[in-house]
Amino acid sequence: MKELLLSSVPLFATIPADELAQLATELEQIVCPAGSILVREGEPGDGMYIVLAGTFEIVKELGKSDERLFGRRGAGEVVGEMGLLNHDGLRTASARATSDAEVIRLTRADFEHLISRYPTIAYEMLRMLSTRLRDSNDGVIQELQEKNRQLAQAYADVQAQNQQLAQAYADLEAAQSKLLEKEALEHELRLARDIQERILPRQLPTPPGFDLGARMVAAREVGGDFFDVFALGNDSLGLVVGDACGKGMPAALFMALTRSLLRAEAARAPSPAAALRKTNQYLAEMSIAGMFITILYGVFNLSTGTFSYARAGHELPKIWDADGAPLALGRLNGQPLGILPDPAIDVQTLRLPPGGTLLLFSDGVTEATDARGGFFGLESLQAAVHAHPGLAAQQLCDQLVDTLAVYRGTPPQADDITLVAVRNVTGRTGGEETRRE
Repeated sequence: MKELLLSSVPLFATIPADELAQLATELEQIVCPAGSILVREGEPGDGMYIVLAGTFEIVKELGKSDERLFGRRGAGEVVGEMGLLNHDGLRTASARATSDAEVIRLTRADFEHLISRYPTIAYEMLRMLSTRLRDSNDGVIQELQEKNRQLAQAYADVQAQNQQLAQAYADLEAAQSKLLEKEALEHELRLARDIQERILPRQLPTPPGFDLGARMVAAREVGGDFFDVFALGNDSLGLVVGDACGKGMPAALFMALTRSLLRAEAARAPSPAAALRKTNQYLAEMSIAGMFITILYGVFNLSTGTFSYARAGHELPKIWDADGAPLALGRLNGQPLGILPDPAIDVQTLRLPPGGTLLLFSDGVTEATDARGGFFGLESLQAAVHAHPGLAAQQLCDQLVDTLAVYRGTPPQADDITLVAVRNVTGRTGGEETRRE
């Protein structure tokens, strides 16, 4: 029975039957009496559950005066999936059994093992979350429409008694309609922003001898930029900065998909370039028309201070010595992922000198504009770094965001801003330093 239900879950559609059978024997089965709470909002948890039998209510503000029902889950459906995205493991809603039920538990470790072997599970997870977001938003709109219907009936009753009061109510109804549209949109964007923030790293590694910092500021509620920092063994870090075309929800979903695919490939690819090419292959197979992404992915060796990176159409990184003087880097052509079957990839290796600073960034930094339309540019970026020597990596990122805000002035931010900084605080370089510009 467990194997049959697992095969019916869209999330596992690409997993072979023999592995599903093995997975069904390994996963923990849990019995939930009617009325019991499977997951509770705000409490820590690791992993999600697949319903074998019975039903669950998905509830916000459980047991409070403003308790709200957000949906129901039955056999073959998934409960508690946000536990796989939330770095601190806190549940975003409660699940209460409405009948005697049975579930099987899929831990974060189980999920990461599956996604490393079947990266398309990441796309199915995004599709499921997007559908849940749409259904939740539709439910809110239906509830508001029902309130409008009730108000319209009240209007009909009052109209017969007082024409003046009816006119006042009509004005109120028009204003409320606009307010409902605004609230529905804001509700959708808040959920999307919450999902995107959970995808980005909550806490950066703190390797001995190196200081890391990062910052991402979306131009809208959600954006197409992203960054990632993750361990590769005991002596290396993976550093990623990407920029999906466009803004808003389409760019954010494409960004999340690319980030998951690259994460899976980084753990097994022989080089950064190989990881980008494999990621491009997956994107091409999905045929997402009109979408592409520029990306820089590299491996930073903590023993040698070297950074070997592959660049697919993204901004060239910048590196400064201990005095804040810029150092020259090689440059080859590179093309974004998601367009061509075999894009050109710029492959380089640099060394971070003693006291030096490495900065990865998106074009939202150099192409930020002032009130007259002038670009911030590379020279201003180098001047801003040179003006603040000795800052910790996170302080440098924060200072650059503040500098861009001052440069922009009152006009709204036009593009997402993303920064990742690494400082060598021990002086280990493992060889010849990168030459000065």
